[in-house]
Amino acid sequence: MREASQTRCGFVALVGAPNAGKSTLLNALVGAKISIVSRKAQTTRSPVRGIAVEGDGQIVFVDTPGFFAPRRRLDRAMVNSAWGGAAEADAVALLVDSRKGIDAEVEAILARLAARQPPPILVLNKIDLVGRPRLLELAAALNARLAFAETFMISALSGDGTVDLKKRLAALMPPGPWLYPADQISDAPLRALAAEITREKLFDRLHDELPYKATVETQRWSDRKDGSARVEQTIYVTREAQKKIVIGENGRMIKAIGMAARKDIEAAAEQRIHLFLFVKVRENWQDDPERYREIGIEFPTD
Repeated sequence: MREASQTRCGFVALVGAPNAGKSTLLNALVGAKISIVSRKAQTTRSPVRGIAVEGDGQIVFVDTPGFFAPRRRLDRAMVNSAWGGAAEADAVALLVDSRKGIDAEVEAILARLAARQPPPILVLNKIDLVGRPRLLELAAALNARLAFAETFMISALSGDGTVDLKKRLAALMPPGPWLYPADQISDAPLRALAAEITREKLFDRLHDELPYKATVETQRWSDRKDGSARVEQTIYVTREAQKKIVIGENGRMIKAIGMAARKDIEAAAEQRIHLFLFVKVRENWQDDPERYREIGIEFPTD
């Protein structure tokens, strides 16, 4: 660890509407996959912390769930978690999908960030999909609505512009000792990260068929003498029909999900993994406080 007098360290909250690209950006800034990425909106359920080092600065990024109008108990918990992560951060970066521009969700976020001090940073994402005149027009419109500290234009997927963004965020961090070792990229327990990886594979393969009422828990992680690990996970769904979809005909779907998940879990754990997946029906898991604690968000009582 470096001397505290020479270092900076702080928290940056990545906020935005669902599918703005926050998880993709977090993975790009950290340099490794630590947050679930899916075509399906609202897949990030709880704040995911990624850790990056830039020069003498250590940045703890918080990838918050997307901001949207909550309808269910789980929705309310996700949105409350997102605003909590933003309130506690040293800096806030608002990510906006350049293709969508200023929609109702972005307008609502702008209203909530209006009193934020210091002012947030504006990050226009997916610039490779929009013409420059449109980008300049969008940047001007957003800055007219809220006095952003700075504006960056990036493509989280290709990495274009992310280097400059990372350098600037590191410079904004307050002086202080690093909170984590230089080579640590996340504060999430490996068991939790493994569960998120498997949940991502569920959405990848069952994008239209599987609703949001599915969750994954790592029940057991046992290291073996040969250096490998046996990992047992349970996929919880709310109806018997969903269980059949996840398993698939002759078990083909669950096998494909397991193979894809195992590959990414091995990369994250840096060891050989023997992954065993089980599917169970838990009808009312979204009303169970214990399940919320398992995924790291507060159970809403209202």
